[in-house]
Amino acid sequence: MKKIIKISCALVSAVVLFSSCINAQSQTEQPNILLILCDDLGYNDVGFNGSTDITTPNLDQLAQDGTIFTSAYVAHPFCGPSRAALLTGRYPHTLGSQFNLPANGASTGKGISVEEKFMGVPMQKAGYYTGAIGKWHLGETAEYHPNKRGFNDFYGFLGGGHKYFPEEYKLQYKHQKEMGTKNINDYVLPLEHNGAIVEENDYLTDVLSREGIRFTKEAHDKKKPFFLYLAYNAPHVPLEAKEKDLEKFKDIEDIDRRTYAAMVYAVDRGVGEIVASLKKTGQFDNTLIIFLSDNGGHTGHGANNYPLTGRKGDTWEGGFRVPMFFHWPKKIKKGQKFDYPVSALDLYPTIAHIGQAKIGSDKILDGKNIWEAIISLTNPHDKETLFAMRHREGYTDVAARQNEWKAVKVLREPWKLFHITEDISEKNDLSTAHPDILQKLVSDTEKWSKTHTEPLWFDPLYLEQMWKDSTMATFNDTFKLEQK
Repeated sequence: MKKIIKISCALVSAVVLFSSCINAQSQTEQPNILLILCDDLGYNDVGFNGSTDITTPNLDQLAQDGTIFTSAYVAHPFCGPSRAALLTGRYPHTLGSQFNLPANGASTGKGISVEEKFMGVPMQKAGYYTGAIGKWHLGETAEYHPNKRGFNDFYGFLGGGHKYFPEEYKLQYKHQKEMGTKNINDYVLPLEHNGAIVEENDYLTDVLSREGIRFTKEAHDKKKPFFLYLAYNAPHVPLEAKEKDLEKFKDIEDIDRRTYAAMVYAVDRGVGEIVASLKKTGQFDNTLIIFLSDNGGHTGHGANNYPLTGRKGDTWEGGFRVPMFFHWPKKIKKGQKFDYPVSALDLYPTIAHIGQAKIGSDKILDGKNIWEAIISLTNPHDKETLFAMRHREGYTDVAARQNEWKAVKVLREPWKLFHITEDISEKNDLSTAHPDILQKLVSDTEKWSKTHTEPLWFDPLYLEQMWKDSTMATFNDTFKLEQK
């Protein structure tokens, strides 16, 4: 009997050891995931997308060693709604976040519903150490804080923007406090780390890069895979750059463009430092790096979206078509270009799949897992239409893309149709030549609009009254096709 017991114990020990090895192997198979988001970065403002005056060597190297997406779209042409879509996997119009959260205290108590699970939640449950660094812009009160939305670690600011030099913003913050200002400007509020105010003395972009390195090292020390959402606010206004970075672009005559270029370069420099740290800790080869912008560049503030028409806020390509790449030495081939349309909405299910994270059956997603399409270079949305919509004062701009066709309506003008794969600059309107294609895209868009909810907030605030008093809420005559 004793021998049998000993053999049984040995078998149990072997099973436990084997199970532990399998679990450890499964853990190591989970890659680190670094999701880098720039703010208002122009389509042509990185070298890998054709920039000749802005130098981005570190980003270019990653892009060239990975897959560049030439037709990457975000779900909305400006900041807050685009970020809501990215982190929830849903169109912001279905969440009530069609507008930016209002600034300077006016958004108190407002934010994306706590019932909506952000991307960090399934990643946490899958064993990831999760971090959000930089700009949040998705709710400033406790229930909407990043630490409550699936992120173990948050370092940055909760509002929609921030000044870059601490010697300036700390002085302005102190002055506003002394004056008894009721709603202090978001751009001068102190930075925070997990709810606690921190004292900073460095240029903001450098701070965020530094904290990215700190976070990834912590994950290494914890022996856990990391998921880091690194949301730079550069090159969003105010246009503020370090002198040493400005000097690199002294040949650019336009001061806004020169400053903007220096701000983009600071991001590139920071990404290079993060990569160097990942290599030093042995994390680099098993790290998926995803890079994109939250919307198109603002051409009135130094950006260049060439060859796209339009800018931030538009439903022209320049408003919501963005630079993007994937880099992962273990899985992504070098030198690939992915020309099929993809959406930032796809990142939630794709990242969850790659990280072996389970998405609850109750979680609604408007994007899809595109990982296999990326590997096989096939069209993940050959049967779907991608949409963008922006409500303006009394009218609505909207766009719909399916495969090689794009329909767009802007500035109360009639609908236009473009063969977007051959006419990326949207110069040749084919609506008269292909009325059936235009009609289908407009019908698809109208059907999609019926899934929307009422906005939970407005920015500017006066739009709330316009929404109630006018026909903004019923999209005016947005889906009416005018005869030519």
